[in-house]
Amino acid sequence: MLIVMERTANPEQVSRVCDEIKKMGMTPHPMAGEDRTAIGVTGNNGRTDSDRLKVLAGVREVIHVTKPYKLADREYHPEDTLVRVGDITIGGPEFMVMAGPCSVESRDQCFAIAERVAKAGARVFRGGAFKPRTSPYSFQGLGHEGLSILAQVKEQFNLLIVTEAVDTDTVDQVADCADILQVGARNMQNYSLLKKVGRTRKPVLLKRGMSATLQELLMAAEYVLAEGNERVILCERGVRTFAEHTRNTLDLSAVPYVKRHSHLPIIADPSHGTGRRDQVLPLSRAAIAVGADGLLVEVHHEPGRALSDGFQAITPDVFDQLMDEMRRLAPVLNRTIV
Repeated sequence: MLIVMERTANPEQVSRVCDEIKKMGMTPHPMAGEDRTAIGVTGNNGRTDSDRLKVLAGVREVIHVTKPYKLADREYHPEDTLVRVGDITIGGPEFMVMAGPCSVESRDQCFAIAERVAKAGARVFRGGAFKPRTSPYSFQGLGHEGLSILAQVKEQFNLLIVTEAVDTDTVDQVADCADILQVGARNMQNYSLLKKVGRTRKPVLLKRGMSATLQELLMAAEYVLAEGNERVILCERGVRTFAEHTRNTLDLSAVPYVKRHSHLPIIADPSHGTGRRDQVLPLSRAAIAVGADGLLVEVHHEPGRALSDGFQAITPDVFDQLMDEMRRLAPVLNRTIV
């Protein structure tokens, strides 16, 4: 349910409506827009008697939201959500590029890559300190040592950090280092983890599961939003199909769908989306063209020696080319590259 307040509604009237919602055994989520305040309501099982709310001072309209996800729905939040991280904004006219290796392997490796991607114009450095891998015998990341290296990268190169939280036990340690907490594809429906990262109030980058529908992705986002964390960034990272020419199929049709049905920003990951470095550049062009709010790209200075996913990592020289092309494409699409 969504309550739309009058333009002239004052804070006391908004508070009165929220109190009434709580008395009805539900949870209010007030949200101030440019013109008026709306109050989303969760916790209602089935249709609720809205007459108690319609008669309250300052209430303009009560809308019954029919979708299973409510807080992520554009009906609930008509304006685009802009996620502020440090001095950058994800969503709106800015197009944000996040780049770095799949895994943190060493200080020298991260510093070499960070220097190049920062110089090219990336504002967020990606790198996994904890790595959930398909095989238990594959490189699992450096763990806390990796977090320490990421903290040094942040200080040395003035880059924001996005890295993955793989379980509830390590969320707090990851949150101490990261500016953006990533929830990976394998954990998209790890509801305990979603609730925990929601309670950190840190921005959350939520990746679509390998076989997940878009409704399931938005329902996963709902878990984070329901904890009071409105700073959610969705990520299309490819889904598993019958195709064999790529590792996954990057579903760029997901971007306009999400833009229509949700207010949350969405970025694309052409690296995991294809699993092939030769596909990263053309699909980055496509991603900005269909309306994605940014990219998450894997870059490695020695991809042939990478400890994980080297076959999908582009070199720093190719990343330079990618950023140059994004700068030329962005104005055509009414976007800017920070």
